[in-house]
Amino acid sequence: MKATEARLTAALDRPPADIRLYLLHGPDEAVAQAYVARLAKGMGDGAERVDLDGPGLRGDPARLADEAAALSLFGGARYVRVTGAGEEALEAVAALLSAERAGNPAIVLAPTVKATGKLVKAAIDSDRALAFACYPPGARDAATIVADLARGAGLRLSPAAVQRIVRGSDGDRAVMMREVEKLALYLDAAPDRPVDADDAALEAIGADIAEGEIGDVVLAVTAGQVAPLIEGLRRMNGPDASPIPILRALGRRLVMLAEMRAAVDAGEGAEQVMKRHRVFWREEAATGAALRRWTLPALAAAQQAARRVEREVIAAGPAGRVVADTFLLRLARSAR
Repeated sequence: MKATEARLTAALDRPPADIRLYLLHGPDEAVAQAYVARLAKGMGDGAERVDLDGPGLRGDPARLADEAAALSLFGGARYVRVTGAGEEALEAVAALLSAERAGNPAIVLAPTVKATGKLVKAAIDSDRALAFACYPPGARDAATIVADLARGAGLRLSPAAVQRIVRGSDGDRAVMMREVEKLALYLDAAPDRPVDADDAALEAIGADIAEGEIGDVVLAVTAGQVAPLIEGLRRMNGPDASPIPILRALGRRLVMLAEMRAAVDAGEGAEQVMKRHRVFWREEAATGAALRRWTLPALAAAQQAARRVEREVIAAGPAGRVVADTFLLRLARSAR
């Protein structure tokens, strides 16, 4: 079945016996990992997790169904996580969905498969599976997502609070989910006892989404300003701070700089290029420095590196912040 976000989260929080497979497809791996964590919580403390991957299932497609039917070594709850799945996992998924018995749910992360592919179609066509597309939302969609998440948690968010979470998350649904959950916990909110929440409530919980700080960090990286970068990272280094919004904002900044650098290489003046791209006056010095320091090949390489590091951050779990900070510092030093 094709799942809505509300249907998916309800099933992850209280896994129903009739759902064998959760297929999370699309490029937003951060939110997919957040849903894996949600299933782990829904399975209960001490639940055993079995890890498989897509390439491994290609050579042994029966293993997914076997693991789903196996008993836990410790006699408790058990679930299967499959990472890096592609269309090569279709046979394994088909075997799981058609098996006589499967006592343990499987959650499959397939970031590269298309929504029109055979793997997604197999999950949508089965009443034993839930398929959900994980894509970074646009600004308008992000506001709707935050409002829906809040409503599901028993929160009535003010427009200002919604926009603050949207801006701070920078399109990262996992960060949105975390901030809403923290706020609901602080206010003791629940669907059966909704609570009003405004921007002041976010301040009260020390929400780590101060406006402008992400932009300051990104500017410092691309301008090669190591000291301001270190200070910016220190300000954002809260216990729950996610580096994903920084890396995504950096990616967009590198794309814009590449467009501007191409215009400069074609003979257009740097000041004229910045004016045409409507660079904010406070950012002109840092942008000018970046245009002097970066070449087009270097910007392309940095874009690829930022995408790779985002995947590494997701895979690293709690250590992801260290991975991201190290990358940002190296990039800033290379820009010098």
